[in-house]
Amino acid sequence: MTEVFTLRGPIKKDRPEPAKRSVTRKSLDGTELTSVDLEPTIFGIEPNMAVLHQVIKAQLAAKRSGTQSTKTRKEVRGGGRKPFNQKGTGSARQGTIRAPQYPGGGIALGPKPRKYDQKTPKKMIRLALYSALSDRASMERVAIIDGFATWETPRTKDAITALDALGLEGKILVVLGRDDATALRSFRNLMNVKTIDAGEVNAYDVLDCDWILFTDETLPSLKENS
Repeated sequence: MTEVFTLRGPIKKDRPEPAKRSVTRKSLDGTELTSVDLEPTIFGIEPNMAVLHQVIKAQLAAKRSGTQSTKTRKEVRGGGRKPFNQKGTGSARQGTIRAPQYPGGGIALGPKPRKYDQKTPKKMIRLALYSALSDRASMERVAIIDGFATWETPRTKDAITALDALGLEGKILVVLGRDDATALRSFRNLMNVKTIDAGEVNAYDVLDCDWILFTDETLPSLKENS
């Protein structure tokens, strides 16, 4: 009797169903308006910590300037003449005083300008963003307002009053739309507030802040990300 062995691929971990979460929609003066249901596939998934780590690490690496530079022996000024005769001195032969072993000489194997960018698949970047948003939503650190239409002129005082009325403390990420130029100028002088365009929201900025403030226009939905 012969035994038959079958090969099975890796079994994927059963993923829990996305959690359904809702946020109270408010006005700038803190008045509660309605309750908004957040998209479960964006704000209700289980955060993937491995993907978050890899994407944020790549994002921080891309911020490095990579402009450090050292001169090699051929780039250092001087040293064109042979320092002494090839033979007869009792010392090791030398071709230039700008060799790495001399003071003031070139640097051997020193750093040169380079890029630290890492290629990250778009699906991983999107999963990391959804994981970060879901983490903040699970901590009830997502706020939604109807918009900044009532602000006609930019005033930092109005921005401070609005944040106090909404009960937002700590470091705040304000997601703005294209028509929110007044709000951008009102928030830009606040040290604890970072403004970002709705199309540039990323996992690092989400996790770097204590609160995320969306408007009706900038709140992510499944239709926009499909």
